[in-house]
Amino acid sequence: MKLGLDIFLEKEFSQFKGKRIGLVTNMTGVNKNLVPSIDLFYEHSDIDLAALYSPEHGIRGDAKEGEKVKSSIDPYTNLPVYSLYGETRKPNKEMLDLVDVIVFDLQDIGSRYYTYIYTMAYVMEACGEHGKHFVVLDRPNPISGEKMEGNLVEEDVRSFVGLLPIPNRHGMTVAELALLYKNEFGYECELTVVPMQGWKRQMYFDDTNLFWVPPSPNATNIDMNILYPGTCLIEGTNLSEGRGTTKPFEWIGAPFIEGQRLAKVFNEKKIAGVLARPTSFIPTYQKYKDEICGGIQLHVVNRNELNSLKAGILLVETIAEMYPNDFQFRENKNNRDFFDLLAGTKQLKENVLNGTSIEFIEGFDKQLEYFQKLKEPYNLYN
Repeated sequence: MKLGLDIFLEKEFSQFKGKRIGLVTNMTGVNKNLVPSIDLFYEHSDIDLAALYSPEHGIRGDAKEGEKVKSSIDPYTNLPVYSLYGETRKPNKEMLDLVDVIVFDLQDIGSRYYTYIYTMAYVMEACGEHGKHFVVLDRPNPISGEKMEGNLVEEDVRSFVGLLPIPNRHGMTVAELALLYKNEFGYECELTVVPMQGWKRQMYFDDTNLFWVPPSPNATNIDMNILYPGTCLIEGTNLSEGRGTTKPFEWIGAPFIEGQRLAKVFNEKKIAGVLARPTSFIPTYQKYKDEICGGIQLHVVNRNELNSLKAGILLVETIAEMYPNDFQFRENKNNRDFFDLLAGTKQLKENVLNGTSIEFIEGFDKQLEYFQKLKEPYNLYN
């Protein structure tokens, strides 16, 4: 298969010859031989690379989640690197003055919480406002383009982990999302998408024969990606989602949890495609740093059967029921509850505490049917 990057460098770049190019990328912007798109653009005789733009985690991936990234100078190219996760998340006129065209080459992970797809939205908006051409080099959705899970984000809980009404697991590539943004959500700009060749919707990343380059420090492997649409919700609670360990979003726990008991109760629910194993871990940073956490590791048994959002919600509900005096949702910041922002609704929290989340999840079907019809015209692949 060929990435959008490969095809752009083979032929699509020619339509932008003589134009000043800005590149939104990071360590995931590589070709099949792991050569960075920054190097490939900079060394290309017919591409005038004029500026770089970095998302969350920085252009080299060395910033933690939520950590502000400063603008800088790239040591290899000596080009300016404008941060889109610092003082602003949307490029301003000054950041765009050096370029005529912005090219986006970032690897998404298929879940709506991931900020890269909203960085893309903000760049599209800025391109529309300042008359710049926007180009998306497509990359695989690592958890396939067939399955969807979840609900559409409600208006009153929009944020940078849920900026637009898309489901928790959206089943789209970044180029397909760009088309959706422009045609359905009003992100008007001059847009060119460069599709992949050889990618099929049913493919997971390990079906592609490409190397996995973690898009962020905790996006470790295919199982983590599959579980993430559900286990990311743990971030909105006082439970550790495994950050600061070797198995983030697979290991879930807290000092007050007895892993053996939790694994038994969770497995008795017989959630298709997943099993829990008791474990303990000590996070090196974030929640419960240097404390022993009892908990479980979620193991993906059958990824085609697993609904990771259902598994994640039922896990939170199980822990809330087992440890009512210890479990908490994270405190509000600026009158906004982080669990609500992740859930895309203020209703889920109440259902979790009442033990009625299954009934609530079943109500997502109509929203997914609506989104399936909405995105259908923008599917680029079989």
